[in-house]
Amino acid sequence: MADYQWPQADDRSLIGKRISRLDGPIKSSGRATYTYDVQRPGLLFGKLVLSPHAHARIVSIDTSSAERMPGVQAVDVIRDAGQEVLWVGQEILAVAAETDEQARDAARAVKITYEKLPHLVSDVEPAQAGDRAEEEAEQVTGDPDAGFREADATIEGRYGSSVITHCCLESHGQVAEWEGDNLTVWASTQNVTGLVGQYAEGLQIPAGNVRIITPMMGGGFGSKFQADTWGLSCARLSKQAGRPVKMMLERDQELLVAGARPSIHARVRAGAKRDGTLTAWSSQAWGTGGITSRGSVNLPYIFQIPNRRSSYVRVSTNIGPARAWRAPRHPQMCLITMAALEDLAAELGMDALDFFLKNVGIMGARAQTYRQELLKGAELMEWKKKWHPRGDQTSGPNKRGLGLALHTWGGGGHQSNCNCTIHPDGSVEVSLASQDLGTGTRTVIAIVAAETFGLPLDAVKVNIGDSRYPPSGPSGGSTTVGGVSSSTRRAATSALNELLAKVAPSLGVEPGQLEAVDGRIQVIGDSSKSIAWKQACAKLGTTPITASGRRSRDLISSGVGGIQMAEVSVDIETGVVKMEKMVAVQDCGLVIDVKTAESQVHGACIMGVTYALYEEKLMDEATGLCLNPDMEFYKLAGIGDIGEIEVHMMTGPGYDDRGVIGLGEPPVISPGAAISNAVANAIGVRVPTLPLTPEKVLAALEKKGGAA
Repeated sequence: MADYQWPQADDRSLIGKRISRLDGPIKSSGRATYTYDVQRPGLLFGKLVLSPHAHARIVSIDTSSAERMPGVQAVDVIRDAGQEVLWVGQEILAVAAETDEQARDAARAVKITYEKLPHLVSDVEPAQAGDRAEEEAEQVTGDPDAGFREADATIEGRYGSSVITHCCLESHGQVAEWEGDNLTVWASTQNVTGLVGQYAEGLQIPAGNVRIITPMMGGGFGSKFQADTWGLSCARLSKQAGRPVKMMLERDQELLVAGARPSIHARVRAGAKRDGTLTAWSSQAWGTGGITSRGSVNLPYIFQIPNRRSSYVRVSTNIGPARAWRAPRHPQMCLITMAALEDLAAELGMDALDFFLKNVGIMGARAQTYRQELLKGAELMEWKKKWHPRGDQTSGPNKRGLGLALHTWGGGGHQSNCNCTIHPDGSVEVSLASQDLGTGTRTVIAIVAAETFGLPLDAVKVNIGDSRYPPSGPSGGSTTVGGVSSSTRRAATSALNELLAKVAPSLGVEPGQLEAVDGRIQVIGDSSKSIAWKQACAKLGTTPITASGRRSRDLISSGVGGIQMAEVSVDIETGVVKMEKMVAVQDCGLVIDVKTAESQVHGACIMGVTYALYEEKLMDEATGLCLNPDMEFYKLAGIGDIGEIEVHMMTGPGYDDRGVIGLGEPPVISPGAAISNAVANAIGVRVPTLPLTPEKVLAALEKKGGAA
């Protein structure tokens, strides 16, 4: 029978090729339907009322004026009098009205009295945080004191990255509609299957009564796994009004309450021998992600320095909730580690590339992958031609520099179930509940199915984004492609084997002697003994074949390595950093679609430039307010800020045979560190924290003494 293992390289017609996204035309033409575009008969509009205080107790709530306003159909109180609010923007209640404007006016008419309580919103060091600081146990490996005695050179520095938000292009939100006791929710979510249980539990209804639909979504980056307070409130408003309700967060609400990436800062000491061999590391780190931020910080990142000591303190602040942000904590840990080690290389007078290659042996299981990637990156960047010691000595105000960084990620596949149907007319359908975040999931599923059946891509219909399809896991941790590709391969292979069994008698052979290739079923290697695909399917009569498949661990793997190199120019008169070029070299196992894989890396590099140079959630300690909850002052990179991006995927023997591994997170880890190192190389001094704003660059130059 047909083998479900991935085909060998010379037997692949679609896998590993450059294939455009199936949904590209409808997205680029504006015809794609997102949650925001859903229009149901009798639709009402919902708006939230949020806390104006960073920390307060609700004394009283008066909704009477709002309820009497024109068009208002329902009010849902989320937090009652007597409860505390813990950040500006925490949800108090929601209203639903006939129009968006009426709902907004009603929300403004709600009268709430608060008792203000002490707050902390600044990104402070533990010593300033008092009882808001929670220290984890110190981690020690080897003998750090002996390691520092062994070192010929040491550096000490402070490094860090500020709180940033997810800033999804499509804000959080949903449309909720009841039909009797059955609820349908069109949600912008990374978790179609998982939301069913969350709505069922939150509304105390059977899970079988809930349907989640996500035909398209405009970004989540780790922030859209939950039904959320506003999602449940939207459903209650709809139930109360007896009509569907749409409630999408306003942009300021999105930036205030829909999650943020925690800050991480650290004081680091590192030591090495004269030849560059790392001997010791010591770090004291701290950071904040709001009230309930959790998660460990493991420093140093990637480098398993033999003698190391590290500690971490979590600081609780009233800034809003933390949520997973594309490779949680890895970008921050990468920045701290790579910046400190490049400073150490500069102290030794070594080229950073040579320094990292010297220590590649302590990078764990993927050491040789990193070596190959560093050498490939150096070739693409022309590193040896462009590199210079710290501080560009050429004349003029524009100084150029190079920096590099390394990263890793897991990326194993999530639990996924798939149904594959072959119809008697020859058409093929693949159905699973997984969502497509915009990464090309639909296309990957179609490629795998079409490859299995020997059919062109347009012969396969992909059904996803609906909880009525077979359950599939949340799109997080770079687990989607492994889950859906393996379940699709298993389901398609099982369906194909049933078809081969139907066709075999007419060709006078056993099913195991047949293969599907180029739109035909044929004797293996002999196209003269074949039958066209549609003729083969006609033998099914009136009954289609439907086969199921689940995630198959032998088709996937986890654990990847990648490196990035950045070239920048810095105007030392204005402090403006300009991206010139980014080189990204990335391993992700078997690449299903080279085009979408490269697109993932391009997107990650763009995101990296943005958080390295622009993004920061600015808080005012006096008022507890966020100062930039809008797209005017919460800065993102524009197309002219990105520079050239060159991507190289590591493929071939030793990579492809690992199976499929997720790619969403790893390439967003290194840009901040690589860019920070490039700026230090250009101007001769470290700008200690991201983002690398002109003010920070000028301050670092002033502290150093002005010139590069």
